[in-house]
Amino acid sequence: MTDLENKVRIEVEKIIDPETGLTFGQMKMITEVKEVSQGVVKIEYVPTSPFCPIAFKFSMDIKNVAKKVNGVKKTVVHVYGHTMEQTINQMANKEEPAK
Repeated sequence: MTDLENKVRIEVEKIIDPETGLTFGQMKMITEVKEVSQGVVKIEYVPTSPFCPIAFKFSMDIKNVAKKVNGVKKTVVHVYGHTMEQTINQMANKEEPAK
């Protein structure tokens, strides 16, 4: 794990699920944090339910928290195990300009 991957994982695992009051880290929702190229981080997670009504919000929360980590230029977030994962992933990863 690179230093950047570790820093991003630490930060996104602090996000709190409003339904349970637990962090994403406590719930083991973050399944992968990978620096795919310099400053570009891909984050994968699994929601608490395949029908989680706030999975898109979770994707955006993860994306926004990760982008604040020093050294991150771009984030790509993928949800897996949700009934609308394809739509959520497309919406959450619309092309964004690099920093």
